[in-house]
Amino acid sequence: MVMKVYGSMISTATLRVLVCLAEKDIDFELIHVDLASGEHKKPHLLSINPFGQIPAVEDGDFKLIESRAIMQYIERSYVKQGTDLISKEPKKAAEQSVWMEVESQKFEPATTRLVWELCMKRLLFGEKENQDVVKVKEEALGSLLDVYEGRLTENKYLGGDSFSMADLYHVPVIKFLMGTQTKKVFDARPHVSAWVTDILSRPSCLKVFCRSGNQLGA
Repeated sequence: MVMKVYGSMISTATLRVLVCLAEKDIDFELIHVDLASGEHKKPHLLSINPFGQIPAVEDGDFKLIESRAIMQYIERSYVKQGTDLISKEPKKAAEQSVWMEVESQKFEPATTRLVWELCMKRLLFGEKENQDVVKVKEEALGSLLDVYEGRLTENKYLGGDSFSMADLYHVPVIKFLMGTQTKKVFDARPHVSAWVTDILSRPSCLKVFCRSGNQLGA
């Protein structure tokens, strides 16, 4: 039975799950949720996710919410299929886990408002960004990416020498921001820039973002 994903191609959390499924070579059915009309807050979707958020998945009779939890479920359920996204070696897995936490606790908070101002306001409501807000948030992101630059000077990927869940977590937000003025913040750091080019060039990313058409920009 094909896994069902309730989500939207303009949702970074949904895209995170779809790229994970592509890395694991898993077929899925995307059931589009219209964010602009508030469909995610309607009863039929609240019965799947009472928090009124996307994505949510149904794998047979098993239902799950929260993109990062979904991705870890996918990796553990299909461990022999596709890319190994979490190392089986404890120390390597621990390093990957650190950067998975960094993404959720530091990177996402640093970029959420940028994605809103530079992407979502236009996509959903046709509104322009607040450049004062963008400037402050870009400065904060730059400070964070200085730490990333140090890490990537010593390692090809955040979790070590191979692509992992730690890198994958970052992919959708970075894809959105590469089509905006914030691209320069990544480009200013050579190791971060090389890492961005690498992860966005993966077949899984190209497959998912091609499906999204022009909605994600560059």
